[in-house]
Amino acid sequence: MDYASLLKRAEDLLPKNVFEKGRFEIPRADSFIMGNRTIVKNFREIASILNRDVDTFLKYILRELATAGNMSGQEAIFQGKFSPSVINEKIEKYAKESVICTECNRPDTRIIREDRITFLQCEACGARYPVKHA
Repeated sequence: MDYASLLKRAEDLLPKNVFEKGRFEIPRADSFIMGNRTIVKNFREIASILNRDVDTFLKYILRELATAGNMSGQEAIFQGKFSPSVINEKIEKYAKESVICTECNRPDTRIIREDRITFLQCEACGARYPVKHA
């Protein structure tokens, strides 16, 4: 096999979303305060856009907000009053730490657990590095 055919074969094996040039935007929380609770109406949608498990994402946000909470359908309900800017700040922090690749700045990553170590694997550039939480 010559170089060109090997290169073509390698490109064919890459995921199709690697070639998309669309700009990734971190989703914004649609939240409101009701009594002593804060409700994020589009929490499950945000987790889906970030391509992460809802429960893992919820645990991270709860830990960052230092509060209790749970899921109810599409909504996340947090104990306490939190402004939309605080919630969006925590979502952006999660995306930077656990979604966006530090090598190529693409969101095409997935979480892999090997033994007791959690890795962030980039499907675009192949980078792989440990993350503290996932």
